[in-house]
Amino acid sequence: MASFEVRGGQPLRGEIVPQGAKNEALQILCAVLLTPEPVTISNVPDIRDVNKLIELLRDMGVKVGKLGPDTYRFEASDVHLDYLDTPEFVAQAGALRGSVMILGPMLGRYGRCQLPKPGGDKIGRRPMDTHFLGLEKLGGQLTLEGTDFYRIKADGKLKGTYMLLDEASVTGTANILMAAVLAEGTTTIYNAACEPYLQQLCKMLVRMGAKIQGIGSNLLVIEGVERLGGTEHRMLPDMIEIGSFIGLAAMTGSEITIKDCQIAELGLIPDTFRKLGIQLEFRGDDIYIPAQPHYEIATYLDGSILTISDHTWPGLTPDLLSIVLVVACQAKGTVLIHQKMFESRLFFVDKLIDMGAQIILCDPHRATVIGLDQRKSLHGITMTSPDIRAGVALLIAALSAEGTSKILNVEQIDRGYQNIDQRLNAIGADIRRAS
Repeated sequence: MASFEVRGGQPLRGEIVPQGAKNEALQILCAVLLTPEPVTISNVPDIRDVNKLIELLRDMGVKVGKLGPDTYRFEASDVHLDYLDTPEFVAQAGALRGSVMILGPMLGRYGRCQLPKPGGDKIGRRPMDTHFLGLEKLGGQLTLEGTDFYRIKADGKLKGTYMLLDEASVTGTANILMAAVLAEGTTTIYNAACEPYLQQLCKMLVRMGAKIQGIGSNLLVIEGVERLGGTEHRMLPDMIEIGSFIGLAAMTGSEITIKDCQIAELGLIPDTFRKLGIQLEFRGDDIYIPAQPHYEIATYLDGSILTISDHTWPGLTPDLLSIVLVVACQAKGTVLIHQKMFESRLFFVDKLIDMGAQIILCDPHRATVIGLDQRKSLHGITMTSPDIRAGVALLIAALSAEGTSKILNVEQIDRGYQNIDQRLNAIGADIRRAS
């Protein structure tokens, strides 16, 4: 188990470039299974979850060539369907949440797929009903073995249909979409997710020959085609990492410029941090955050306490609520953080309380943060990273704290953040990695 030793209390200064988007990568990489022709993908983040998914695709028979530091060429001309029946596949897929994204492409192109219950963050219930209900409406037949192994197959070609999703699941929409592009007839998906990463997937599929209308809305209409071709695709910068760097700058009183942010794709993220009192300046496609000795949380017009909550796009992504919560610890004022989508994501606040933060955990979904307004610094402690986003929130807290903190289980952070210790050390942080 790796750990970080973090010496805090030092302001950072400089420029940092966000990695490619993790959540986009998990969808885009699996889309290569839809065609036998070459697909070139750039701005691929070098993180554990993505690297493990590339390894899984390679073991399934996809030819993988690395063309540059962040660029890969994939060719799924000879996928080994029998590999899905091996213990090795079960072990690989079961350890990786992103493995769920092979369901739609495999069912659409080959008429069958199977999958153990995928791994990932332990942040509460993450049911897969939306995935399977949608795939069944297209003609897939699901068999559940025990409680943790799924088999789905189709007798003949999938058939387009109308469906109203019970939730606007990003991965569920992506899986159904990737199956529908090769189905016969027209598929209409209502209450579809419309996040920028889902839009990116749609645009890639269109370049491959798919026919999709309604991109960017919650109503997708897909006219199935016989086959898809190859393409080139560049992934967006990771909006969660951009938000993390904004929060880091404020929490540590640092002057940071985040480069090449694709600001138009960030939605409510900049304005959410502005509500915490953080100054942001757009310089072309860069975001400049000046050093601030204080930042004050806004209130509603009637003076009541601000609530920041997550929602499906175009609402605030749930992946940033951990960052918002930790940044609020040193703001002036009070804020209620309402994590609607996952019931275990706020359980890391006990570590922040041990560091000196003033937080009331109201229930599994809500926490009230009373900001310290920099009157008192957090202090370093030893803590364990429970998941990707909480891990980075704790890292931000440690960088702002007096003294030295130790963060265990940083493999969780490595799953979503590329060489985070090296990149932050380059702008003045003091983070030491130990095995």
